[in-house]
Amino acid sequence: MIKRHFFLVAAIVLLGLMIVAVVLRMAFSGDEKSGGGPGGGGAGGGRGQAVSEAVIATRSFTDEIRVLGVARGRRSVNITSSTSELITRVLFTDGQRVAAGAPLVELQAREEDAGIIEARAQVAQAQRQFDRYKTLADRGIAPRVTVEDAETALATAQASLTAAQARRGDRLIRAPFAGVLGLSSVTAGTLVNPGGIITTLDDIDVVRVDFPVPERYLGVLRAGTPIRATIDAYNDEVFSGRIALIDTRINEQTRAVTARAEIPNPGGRIRPGMAVRVAVQQGQRMAPGAPEAAVQYEGDGAFVYRIAGGERGSTAQRVEVETGSVEGGFVEILSGLNVGDRIVGSGLNRIQPGAPVRLGGQGGRQGGRLPDSGSAPVAPRSATR
Repeated sequence: MIKRHFFLVAAIVLLGLMIVAVVLRMAFSGDEKSGGGPGGGGAGGGRGQAVSEAVIATRSFTDEIRVLGVARGRRSVNITSSTSELITRVLFTDGQRVAAGAPLVELQAREEDAGIIEARAQVAQAQRQFDRYKTLADRGIAPRVTVEDAETALATAQASLTAAQARRGDRLIRAPFAGVLGLSSVTAGTLVNPGGIITTLDDIDVVRVDFPVPERYLGVLRAGTPIRATIDAYNDEVFSGRIALIDTRINEQTRAVTARAEIPNPGGRIRPGMAVRVAVQQGQRMAPGAPEAAVQYEGDGAFVYRIAGGERGSTAQRVEVETGSVEGGFVEILSGLNVGDRIVGSGLNRIQPGAPVRLGGQGGRQGGRLPDSGSAPVAPRSATR
């Protein structure tokens, strides 16, 4: 019985201590909200949310046109046969780099070989007759007209031999230019037909990227304009090139003109057919900028928290802003803030409008003008293609 009363008393005491703790906690929480307590409300003091500070400053922004293009080799061709014939020899391996004129495939050429033998025999016969008639004509025994007829017959026989050799040469398919061969499934004994693809050949030391550009940007495009390209397969790696040519016609359905850029491709990393994201610079301008981490987006709008001073210390005021380009970690501020305004640089998800804040350090990067970092700019929201 005594033990039972002891546990009951202990439970009542524990409950009382918990009530006291809750009351004390609520009292201290009220002090924090009112900015009371030592050091309350000053910059760097108080019991408000600790935040970092960023300062709006002028920096340069670059307008860009961002579009999607397709990579192609500088020269590309399908190696085919012009006749139906059996393959007797395959003289290449898949993926091999070949020089211009390198033999690739030899086709069966028994008739052509026989034609060359016959043509050579005719040339030899015509040569003997020409030599004999010429000797007789030089001695005055045969008329000169006979020599001329023999000379004509010799020239005809030689032309026939040249034609036979050309037909034999058609049975040896060669690379039309230097490049890299693709995959092939032909072997000796394979029957190829006219137009049937034996293999592919691509010159990819330099790749061409064709991409559409809306006609309203035609005035800012010109040959030689630098471009920056990225490919999903290589993450954020940037490939640099230049516009080589702009088409003379505009597509009537899409109202876009096709531009062709050339990108150096050492190592052949860019393959024909790859999707390439192309960025073309339009120009630079100076405008107020804020760190990306300081800007929050809500629907079609954006806002920041401006740090404002008061009697009880610094508070966070929500300010709607109009944004432009995003470049190098900074957002262009078109309206809503002025150069020199102080804003919350990080921790925005824990802040309420008008809440007290205390400065706990500088936001990772301030809005001041910095030298170009070489990072890839991002297109303005209004330039979506």
